[in-house]
Amino acid sequence: MISLGCAKNLVNSEQMMYLLRKAGHTLTGDVSDADVNIVNTCGFLESARQEAVDQILELAPLRGKIVVAGCLAELVKEEIFTELPEVSAIVGCGSFDRIVKAAEAAYAGEKFSAFDALGASVSETPRVVTGCNGECRPDGGISAKSAYLKISEGCSNHCAYCLIPTIRGAHVSRPVERILEEAQTLASGGVREIILVAQDLTRYGIDLYGAPRLCELLNKLCETEGIRWIRLHYLYPNEFTDELIDVIASRDKIIKYIDMPIQHCSDEILRAMNRRGSKKQLEELIQKLKERIPGIVIRTTVITGFPGETQAHHLEMCDFLARHRLPRVGAFAYSAEDGTPASEFPGQVPEETKLRRQEQIMTLQRDIMDSFNETRIGQTVDVIYEGYDRLAETFYGRSFAESPDVDGKIFFSSKTVPGDFTRVLIESADNGDLFGTAEEDLL
Repeated sequence: MISLGCAKNLVNSEQMMYLLRKAGHTLTGDVSDADVNIVNTCGFLESARQEAVDQILELAPLRGKIVVAGCLAELVKEEIFTELPEVSAIVGCGSFDRIVKAAEAAYAGEKFSAFDALGASVSETPRVVTGCNGECRPDGGISAKSAYLKISEGCSNHCAYCLIPTIRGAHVSRPVERILEEAQTLASGGVREIILVAQDLTRYGIDLYGAPRLCELLNKLCETEGIRWIRLHYLYPNEFTDELIDVIASRDKIIKYIDMPIQHCSDEILRAMNRRGSKKQLEELIQKLKERIPGIVIRTTVITGFPGETQAHHLEMCDFLARHRLPRVGAFAYSAEDGTPASEFPGQVPEETKLRRQEQIMTLQRDIMDSFNETRIGQTVDVIYEGYDRLAETFYGRSFAESPDVDGKIFFSSKTVPGDFTRVLIESADNGDLFGTAEEDLL
């Protein structure tokens, strides 16, 4: 199983692995040994689609049959058989639960495709939990201390640049009870940090209950025995209520880190993107978050070179980031995706201009991140232990301020193998990572 793309895709890969194991098949980490190789693809951007195609072509010379699942399959459907004859079976985003039939058909030399309706209820299939580091025990048990927990599927925001509603369908929430059951299963298996993921956490519950229920869900998740950290990914700023701020501020298990994509700050560009809210509202929200949740770490993403973005708009974005000094920011050059409204907009920005603006923002952001990390030297922080770097001969993990895959790590020395969490004195910083010593070694 090769899982590409986002954390939400990884959850689907874990569900497919569960179904394959249940059917009696054996998972292997060696592609050259596999009878069937499954590629769960991303289709959000052209670069992601190209990565998926490259992965498929890399597998083609091997003896294993190839099954393509996920977003690329949903986006181009039966064209895959024509363009990539190496592929034996395809499974769309609404058909993950049919992976066993797909794999067995591929192994038998038969063509197979499944594209069930999008926007139906979220699959409640169990998972082989690989955790945020993408590893699992040979027996299928949980070995990870951190795991993603998907609370909804699809998206109904319809941003002008985004294919997700087309690929994944409309926003569909899972029932509170099923989410709580899964959280307890994860905790019983040793998971200590759950990372809530969805295309938009703030819309949770609207479709099921007629009103947002994220605050209620968070309060109930905080009662899950064994879970120490709850991390929140993808909170849209226009739905960030005072009640939600209060819940994050008051609940100890909800760590003071939020992933809140803003994409731009210019009112003109936000309107063109079909993003709700304004620059003034963004600034007021950021200020409110900093005042009411002291020490909060805010991660966001911005898009450079959106159609119609001028140099003045770009400088406005740079000024916004320089003033608010958010410690975690990712900048992405706009990609014109066929099928999105923005791909037909006038004022398309030259590629070299998009990339230059992206680099300018990331240069600015590196300085902000370095300054943030410098302020942490001398602090003693709780670190969730993730592993051992044999080359550097040091342990590593993350504090509340680092999310897996997108932020740096904390490397630390310890005379003993750490438990789930370790207190670490931060002693230095370099290139986005922090370095320190386990507290017990300082006594």
